[in-house]
Amino acid sequence: MLSGRVPVSVYENPRLVEAVGVIREGLSKHITVFVSGRCRVEYEGRASSTLDWGERMIMIKSDGSVLVHRPVGYEPVNWQPSGCLFQTELTGDGNLKIKAIRHRPRESISIFFDKVYLVTVLDLIDTGEFALHASESQMREAILVKPSLVEKGFRPISREKDLGETGFIDVFGVDVEGKFVVVEIKRNPIGKDAVLQLSRYLESIRKKVNRPVRGMVVGPELRKGVQPLLERLRLEYRSLSPQKCFEVLRREKVKKISEFF
Repeated sequence: MLSGRVPVSVYENPRLVEAVGVIREGLSKHITVFVSGRCRVEYEGRASSTLDWGERMIMIKSDGSVLVHRPVGYEPVNWQPSGCLFQTELTGDGNLKIKAIRHRPRESISIFFDKVYLVTVLDLIDTGEFALHASESQMREAILVKPSLVEKGFRPISREKDLGETGFIDVFGVDVEGKFVVVEIKRNPIGKDAVLQLSRYLESIRKKVNRPVRGMVVGPELRKGVQPLLERLRLEYRSLSPQKCFEVLRREKVKKISEFF
């Protein structure tokens, strides 16, 4: 927690007049407000809809987006994208009203509470970047699905080939010239340990076969000082990101689904 900062304030079973003040203050500060209670919802815009009374959870995020959730299901039953303007008040019949308004396109969502069980005001900080990555096993699967990720004409023969005490080869195959290719996959930047490991694999394979064998490390990038080691050991490197592998697997999944239908 940052010094002097109170990121969460919680109000249990507040009176509606108290809830109005808390929600209005949170929205004025452009921080996240969570409200749980009995409500109904009205939408006006490109169409119109009404959601009758029920106990629900409302989340208003710091960017002005609004999500109305039932107690079950992961999708909101009503929602508004970011950039909303808000009006919070007590209505003439004593209900708490939160209205979220957008001007382009012109639409609004009005949420009426007759009971509020919980109000939580969240001053949250999130600067972390989101990155969708494949695991090393998924990278291996992507190469098996699309061998050209390694190189044009590469043909996998086996995966996780057991070399006994030496370890397991991620992907073992042949190139267009019929040479064996040993592929070592890393999802993180490749270091010297991975290169030395690959060298041990090749040494083990060469004792068992009588044709040329190539060794290749595959991953997003090389760590500093690794390229000279590769050159000295006559090993190769192919750049391949986990993100690209994930996309290959995703497209393959979509393809199989479309073929099914």
